[in-house]
Amino acid sequence: MVGGGINHRYNLSDGVLIKDNHIKAAGGIKNALTMIKNSVSHTQKIEIEVETIHELKEALKYGADIIMLDNMTIGMMKEAVEITNGKAILEASGNINEDNILQVAKTGVDIISVGAITHSVKALDISYDL
Repeated sequence: MVGGGINHRYNLSDGVLIKDNHIKAAGGIKNALTMIKNSVSHTQKIEIEVETIHELKEALKYGADIIMLDNMTIGMMKEAVEITNGKAILEASGNINEDNILQVAKTGVDIISVGAITHSVKALDISYDL
């Protein structure tokens, strides 16, 4: 937070995030989005994870508010930005690091998530020995 970032969520009740396993369990993107839209308040934003341009188009068609582009190439992200054209918030996620984050930012996505800052952090020994 000191550097300008914010937490995605603090816990599962902070937002609706439909991941790949949820999509499979629901029988597809259309079913997953329809079921959740019928279960949450109209003020709750719904985010869904997609891995392909086809899935992106389906998520847009069925009203996702935020679409997480999971492990997409730079080219796919650029195409997703063009297709979405502001109809949803786009979040890039997966395999993003300090070597490629500038390229990801240049695609035009709205949000970039970097999981490595939490799941791959190295501990710093700040012990004080006498």
